[in-house]
Amino acid sequence: MTQHTDLPSELLPATVRGFLAAHVVRDAGTASSFLTEDVVIVDQDETFRGREEVHAFLRDAGSEFEYTTEQIGARRVDDAHWVVTLRLEGTFPGGVAELDYRFAVRNDLVAELVIANHPA
Repeated sequence: MTQHTDLPSELLPATVRGFLAAHVVRDAGTASSFLTEDVVIVDQDETFRGREEVHAFLRDAGSEFEYTTEQIGARRVDDAHWVVTLRLEGTFPGGVAELDYRFAVRNDLVAELVIANHPA
């Protein structure tokens, strides 16, 4: 298993790139199009299952805040797993967060996404 850190965005799977591009601009409809029907997203210990529930999460998450998002890292874990680290800065408590988006890809769609604090 080869791990790469600081992988350029263009080397991420198209599914991951497409999801993130839509997610960053808060386009839940387009982001949802990159998900399997049985997708599972875990965000800060809260779990969302299925495309409909996940779409609602993507639409509403963080909507009460203004923030910018910057990709600061990416790596391939194996052929189906990728980690992208995003830095968010904005009006939410604490003002800055670095989050790992841990993707599991199946049949060119996101089957699972775990969003967690990036280890310091």
